[in-house]
Amino acid sequence: MSSIAVGKKVPDFEMPSTEGEPFKLSKHKGEVLVLYFYPKDATPGCTLEGHEFTKLKSQFSKLNARVYGVSRDTLKSHEKFKEKQCYSIDLLSDEDETVCNLFGVLKEKNMYGKKVIGIERSTFLIGEDGKLLKEWRKVKAEGHAKEVLDEAKRIIG
Repeated sequence: MSSIAVGKKVPDFEMPSTEGEPFKLSKHKGEVLVLYFYPKDATPGCTLEGHEFTKLKSQFSKLNARVYGVSRDTLKSHEKFKEKQCYSIDLLSDEDETVCNLFGVLKEKNMYGKKVIGIERSTFLIGEDGKLLKEWRKVKAEGHAKEVLDEAKRIIG
């Protein structure tokens, strides 16, 4: 269960980042953040989603918004994935699942007949004041980045 809600302030957290220094939510006060949670590096849907957010990065920037991808993969895995795919967005590593649990994105899934716990593809739009503006859950990768951008334009201006 998520401990955050639309309209409420998101608690501060910190995670390793491909930016070179840890990502800390409180350091981004005054910026809009898009956090998209995805299941696994180098899988088809996750690769597509990363490319779509990368293509729209400049349009998000015009809204004072920064985009970050989040998964349970290691920082080393993220760095290889980002480099191979030529992403211009940064990826955050939540190996201990603290932030996944905060946002309530871990769900039971059926993989090849076996039940496993994995990340349900979800995205969160956080305002300049640190409050959650919008959430998307159970999303499909294709076209999702554009949907988030369009909604961010509507909400932020």
